[in-house]
Amino acid sequence: KLWRVRKTVFQMLQDRGYQVAERFLEEKKEQFEQAWKQMTDDGGGREKFIILVHKRNFPDQQLIVFFPDENKRIGVKPIRILAEKMDEKKIREAILVVRQPLTPFARTAVNEAMSKMRIEVFHESELIINITHHELVPQHVPLTDEEKAQLLNRYKLKESQLPRVQVTDPLARYFGMRKSQVMKIIRPSETAGRYVTYRLVV
Repeated sequence: KLWRVRKTVFQMLQDRGYQVAERFLEEKKEQFEQAWKQMTDDGGGREKFIILVHKRNFPDQQLIVFFPDENKRIGVKPIRILAEKMDEKKIREAILVVRQPLTPFARTAVNEAMSKMRIEVFHESELIINITHHELVPQHVPLTDEEKAQLLNRYKLKESQLPRVQVTDPLARYFGMRKSQVMKIIRPSETAGRYVTYRLVV
């Protein structure tokens, strides 16, 4: 299960524009099992499988992925450990992959940390399969600020006139989108070849 979750995480990071080595994207189950056995023999667990990546062409824009060991509701402690690691390494963004939901205190801790850093929380069940690979999900492409400005300018639109999508939408979460970003959605169309729509993240 952790192998499949990791695979989706690596694909998600690559889709967000982070540098991911081919060997991680192609990691076979046997290779993972071998690494897992070595890790547990050394007395380690899931928390040792930290992933650290940086944006393509921007080595200083780093993101850390942390898999806490707890198989009970996640309290404040793993959040603190992660925040300390991030502070120490000057990392501003993180993804926390949990097996159980966060306690209200832990959720508060995540929100409090938001002033200095961004911590996204995913339940591992959300990552067992890659939703963008599902045949019924059309292609989604987050627009850059420049592309968004060009779009609004070309159609003489205000951003408030665009259709909306919630920031909590699974695809907005997959791409790590923030409020006021725009998602381009490309659907196949029998008549036009492809049909493009845009959604504002709110």
